[in-house]
Amino acid sequence: MQLNLKPSLVYFLRPLQIVKEYKLEYLRPDLVAGITVAVVLLPQAIAYAIIAELPPQMGIYTAIVAGITGALWGSSRQLSTGPTNPASLLVLSALMGVAMPGSPRYLAAAGLLAVMVGLFRLVMGMARMGVLVNFVSDAVIVGFTAGAGVLIGVNQFKHLFRVEFPNSPGMPETLYHFFPHLPETHLYSLLLGLGTIVLIALLKYFAPKWPSPLIAILTASAVVWALELDKQGVIIIGQMPSAIPPLAELPLFDLELLGQLSTGALAIAAIGLVEASSIGRSIAAQTGQRLDSNQEFVGQGLACLFSGIFSGYATSGSFGRSAVNYGAKAKTAFSSVFASLFVFTAITLLSPAAAYIPRTALSGVLLVMAYGMIDRREMARIWRGTRGDATIMAATLSATLLLPLEFAVLIGILASFARYALETSVPKVQVVLPDDSFYHLIPRPGKPSCPQLGIIDILGDLYFGAVSHVEDVIRENLKKNPEQRFLLLRLRSVNHCDINGIHMLESVMRLYRQRGGDLYLMRAQGPIRALMRTTGFRTVLGIDHFLSDDGAVTYLFEKILDPAVCIYECETRAFYECQNLPKQTFADTVPLRGAVPPGSIAVVSASLLHRQLSDQTIESPLIVDVREVREFKRGHIPGARLLPLSKLLLEPLDLPLDRQIVCVCSTSRRSMRAAYVMQQRGHKNVTVLQGGILAWEAAGFLEAVEL
Repeated sequence: MQLNLKPSLVYFLRPLQIVKEYKLEYLRPDLVAGITVAVVLLPQAIAYAIIAELPPQMGIYTAIVAGITGALWGSSRQLSTGPTNPASLLVLSALMGVAMPGSPRYLAAAGLLAVMVGLFRLVMGMARMGVLVNFVSDAVIVGFTAGAGVLIGVNQFKHLFRVEFPNSPGMPETLYHFFPHLPETHLYSLLLGLGTIVLIALLKYFAPKWPSPLIAILTASAVVWALELDKQGVIIIGQMPSAIPPLAELPLFDLELLGQLSTGALAIAAIGLVEASSIGRSIAAQTGQRLDSNQEFVGQGLACLFSGIFSGYATSGSFGRSAVNYGAKAKTAFSSVFASLFVFTAITLLSPAAAYIPRTALSGVLLVMAYGMIDRREMARIWRGTRGDATIMAATLSATLLLPLEFAVLIGILASFARYALETSVPKVQVVLPDDSFYHLIPRPGKPSCPQLGIIDILGDLYFGAVSHVEDVIRENLKKNPEQRFLLLRLRSVNHCDINGIHMLESVMRLYRQRGGDLYLMRAQGPIRALMRTTGFRTVLGIDHFLSDDGAVTYLFEKILDPAVCIYECETRAFYECQNLPKQTFADTVPLRGAVPPGSIAVVSASLLHRQLSDQTIESPLIVDVREVREFKRGHIPGARLLPLSKLLLEPLDLPLDRQIVCVCSTSRRSMRAAYVMQQRGHKNVTVLQGGILAWEAAGFLEAVEL
């Protein structure tokens, strides 16, 4: 996909558009929403940093920098960007393999990882690849989020029980190390953590509108300060530095580290973009805002990029905070800007009190949040839905619990793409016939088909993954109806075609032409016709083989199909045009059109026949009209003798053997059959009017037609 820089640069001017459209009446609701979100964001920023084994201040820096950047350069007005549960867990998974938690290299790698994630997202946004998020199933997000909730909860056992064992992002390893150390549980830490969980649960039940996580953390901090529990072994986060985000010293040229972080960065970039886009779409469905996924990619990319530069870590959009922002009646993206500024102000003023926040209380908060990440109702809906969604969710959930997270994310995304590829590679291809009103073409499995013409509707794209299935269905239909020599393909639902689709159409065209028939296309879309023109297929097929929807069957009936088959061989009345035809079956005596040897019957043009009939110096040829009586009465060449093909086949010919005979019908197809039968009965000087009565009229000899 090409990177078109000129239009892409417009994405960086998004803040100017937001400021230009801002109205004074938006200020109050945005301020109220900002304060409301800040109350939720402050404890989350600290807690989520703990998930990634990062200092609390990195969570604060991320909340401030990413919150402002994501709001000003994103597309959604209510999306809250900053630290999130899944992103923090992915950061932990990516960093565990490169450094020890808490070490200077670990902190530097966290900043570098954020920059890499930001660059991945930024490039994808500028390359207008936002549409790719539409190919990732919601089942991936539900499965990954549920698995992440379980992992976050398990990983908090270490801090909740205050036991020491090696860090590991995987659940089996964590549990393996945890249970042997269970007797070492620190009682005060466990009671304080459980008390935090109970307090949050009670507040959610009795006062659901109150900021229960913030109240619980402040209460736990007050208990630690009042009872001096920090001196009894309860671990506190300690004094935090200034809330002003400093520039980070990043190892930008450490190629080994860049290589180690690349897979994790790609996974964080992918799941974060899908998460942010899903949140934005769900809120936009309520507000009516039209989102630009490419702009959101740029906004999320810049948020991560600047977060890494200013001592933060990788971020994403938060569904919980976004829902709070929307519920607080936020009008513009400035609500998120105000939220970040309120967090900055609060942490500056409350920094001394924040020093007494116990790690076990943060673990209690995270356990409650982790429990909320498991959306049991949505998981049940997906499980009861399609097998494909259920499989993707189960695969992503299992991979999240058992494999490194970056691979779990990629497995879920690849499963979504695989499902899409499988579904689009077998588009619905159905044989159709007119309904009882002869107005619509629909599938009618129990109705006999036309012995000459098959109509197949292709409900999907003709790309390399689907053409084999489409051709198989066409060949299978021909095997069931071997007498059909003509095929009409309806392409009204084909929106994309590649060179493989062209090759497939060429193969089908050759197949039918080898049988003496042909291929016709109906309702091909503009881009499809353009591709057929540039690849030369239109020339090979013939411009007259592209038909409109309304007149396609009528054209084929009048110009292409053999009326002798319709009248003398076929007992099926499949189309409207067949309804008034006389039905007489002579299948044993009427040779198929393909059985008439090419070149065995001479033809005469309308102009030459007109001259022969007008020349008084020579004997005029005998005109034998082989059409039916009703056709003959509508108009015929003066002096023509009516001898319907049905009578010609069954009765002896009362025609001179030594006189030139010219057989005439509507288009010369029945004439060819009649002339062939006459030749077999001894008439050697038999010709056919090329193009029939239609050609006669088209040549301007209307005065010779009796009406």
